[in-house]
Amino acid sequence: METRIDRIKKQLHSASYKLTPQREATVRVLLENEEDHLSAEDVYLLVKEKAPEIGLATVYRTLELLTELKVVDKINFGDGVSRYDLRKEGAEHFHHHLVCMECGSVTEIVEDLLGDVEEIVERDWKFKIKDHRLTFHGICASCQEKQSNNEK
Repeated sequence: METRIDRIKKQLHSASYKLTPQREATVRVLLENEEDHLSAEDVYLLVKEKAPEIGLATVYRTLELLTELKVVDKINFGDGVSRYDLRKEGAEHFHHHLVCMECGSVTEIVEDLLGDVEEIVERDWKFKIKDHRLTFHGICASCQEKQSNNEK
């Protein structure tokens, strides 16, 4: 975790920002909960446990800065809540998600599935792609199994 924090610190420095204690607390919460797709309020509640003096506005500003610097990605799964997801180190693009419409679970697909699609879009529409996001909404295997068992 410390090496990741050092790299994030360097990213901030290269953009003329410092890794303040408040920003570091926020980054640590994101790293410790990397699989959870936390909302700003979730991050705030966890940061507050580590550093009670940090306010909600500070957490919001930190998350917006980290989004701007592409340390985190701000995502919305259609429930009206913005969530924050650490960008995978060295990732050229945002990763993909599977969102279950029954239980709300979110599964990440790390592989970039859109290479061919990007080539076609850039070629046929003369559109230079900088990033992409793909979210599939459906029913996860666990919910499908529950539905199947209920039908028996």
